[in-house]
Amino acid sequence: MKPDSQHLKPETLLMGIVNVTPDSFYDGGQFTNLNTATQHAKQLITEGADIIDIGGESTRPGASPITVEDEINRTIPLIKALKDCGKIISIDTRHADVMQAAIDMGARMINDVSALTHDPGALDVVKNSKAEIVLMHMQGTPETMQKDPQYKNVVEDIYAYLAGRIDVCVKAGINQNKIIVDPGIGFGKTVEHNLELLRNIPRLKQLGCRVLIGVSRKSFIGKLYGDIPASERLPGSLAAAVHAVQQGADILRVHDVKETKQSLEVATALI
Repeated sequence: MKPDSQHLKPETLLMGIVNVTPDSFYDGGQFTNLNTATQHAKQLITEGADIIDIGGESTRPGASPITVEDEINRTIPLIKALKDCGKIISIDTRHADVMQAAIDMGARMINDVSALTHDPGALDVVKNSKAEIVLMHMQGTPETMQKDPQYKNVVEDIYAYLAGRIDVCVKAGINQNKIIVDPGIGFGKTVEHNLELLRNIPRLKQLGCRVLIGVSRKSFIGKLYGDIPASERLPGSLAAAVHAVQQGADILRVHDVKETKQSLEVATALI
């Protein structure tokens, strides 16, 4: 670790994940009931979540797309139930109609794994709203992204991609202060690609936007330890989370808010 990176950002935000899907890689099927999903989101807020990220379409490797209507029916009731929770509500979607419905219901952040490339109408939705936008890098699509991903230089290739997407957004009239970038850990990357990106968060910070990192329970952690299942990846997730914040991550997207917050607070006290 470089001497100038040995610090933790006290202002790092925690984004708690609530997937109202039957097929997400870790919590699929657990929160398809509105009451259960609402209770879980409120629990994450109690544990320290600053943002609640609601997803209605799984983007795990190999996932199949769903209809926009199904995605809206899964997510909008939960956004409505949480609109007065006092925290930022984020919608995890690639679809302009879902984005607009979520914004109309009170969402203040859009988290798009396609960086506004999947739906031609998405750019205008963000431009015409006050919502912040997370631009994520993904090689391919959820169906194909883990089929032999390759890069010339993973850090520089993703830096260039995100720089290009920022440029498109700014030229379209989106204030750069509203833009957050995410290198897309696990989205079209090998284990070594993911590790190299996590080692080079300071390079991504040079894009001039806040950086979001999502490592929570992802498969690269399991593959480092004999391909353990997602249910056993919490310790590795916490180690990666602390490292990401030490490297300058502004937002952590996590399943386990309480455990992540405690890990960060202890690490902060030790430095």
